[in-house]
Amino acid sequence: MTLQNTSLRKAARALLAPAMLGGLMVLGGCDGGSGSGSRDSIRAVGSSTVYPFAKQIAESFSRSYPDFKSPLIESTGTGGGIQLFCSGVGADTPDMANASRRMKPAEFEKCQANGVRDIIELQVGLDGIAFASKKGGIDLNLSPRIVYEALAANPYGREQTAETWADVDPSLPNVPILVYGPPSTSGTRDALKELVLEAGCDTNPEMEALKQSDPDRHQQICTEVRSDGAYSDQGEQDNLIVQKIEANPRSVGVFGFSYLDENKDKVQGLPMNGVDPTYENIASFDYPGARPLYVYVKKAHMRAIRGLQEYLREWVKNWDSDGPLARIGLVASPPDVRAANARKVDELITMTREDLTGESAPAEPDSAETAPAGTAPAATE
Repeated sequence: MTLQNTSLRKAARALLAPAMLGGLMVLGGCDGGSGSGSRDSIRAVGSSTVYPFAKQIAESFSRSYPDFKSPLIESTGTGGGIQLFCSGVGADTPDMANASRRMKPAEFEKCQANGVRDIIELQVGLDGIAFASKKGGIDLNLSPRIVYEALAANPYGREQTAETWADVDPSLPNVPILVYGPPSTSGTRDALKELVLEAGCDTNPEMEALKQSDPDRHQQICTEVRSDGAYSDQGEQDNLIVQKIEANPRSVGVFGFSYLDENKDKVQGLPMNGVDPTYENIASFDYPGARPLYVYVKKAHMRAIRGLQEYLREWVKNWDSDGPLARIGLVASPPDVRAANARKVDELITMTREDLTGESAPAEPDSAETAPAGTAPAATE
């Protein structure tokens, strides 16, 4: 790098510093007052699946730190929560986003473009996409292929003609297909597409080949859900899905394993590939619908929002396999994963785009002198 380039970069940082300091001063005023300019409690938005666990942690935090205000946890859906999280830095934006899927590279880029550059990613546990019916209700031995052919708008690119489960597979009951599930903004819906629908679609060799020749067309055919009423979007309230299948014993619900576990006196899990949605089968990833759950945190807010790091430590204290979160349905991550994520909390290690994509980043000659260890190059918040 030339001396001239180094001087230019330092001058640019000097010009940006007052603006960034001003933004942090607004956040730093979060010890009182109201309105968009100040806030004195933690705010988290996002996944309805993570919501009950985040609420449990909020209650534990309030008991451990009575001098701090109770955190505000909102169930907005994963997609909506990440959109709010990535809208910028400041007291009028959330500190955290709860997610039932990993942040997408495009969402990470949106965060970066809006100044949310230092993001801490925590895998807080595991969950499973459970298919369930009322206790004593319809009994189905499902597979990704069966679910795909029953719910796809155009299975394998053809017209959807299946009206009953027996139309999909003669071994299944001759009962109309009726599935209550999450909306398009939900991380559970994203995981349903990726872990079940796409897997079922790719059992067809033509679709597997299409993935290579026309990825966009493959994505549309394999993940678009029918809109003729056989799949009924129930919004972000998973408890409503439980109520719906309770009321109709011939219907099927799709939600996170924690809701199945919480309502096991009312509903029964349906096997996938002959594997039941249980704690043990999800922890071992034997169940096809197993997935990690995440929390995303703005590092810039760690210095400004009182209690935020303590709240994250409360997650670490409670996420073991014999901890309080496991008792309400969270499946603990493997020990090495828990240890790695605890270290992120202790050292405030931030993620990079390369963490999401697995690609190598282009080298920045002066990144070593500007970025602390464990942070993304050129992270400035």
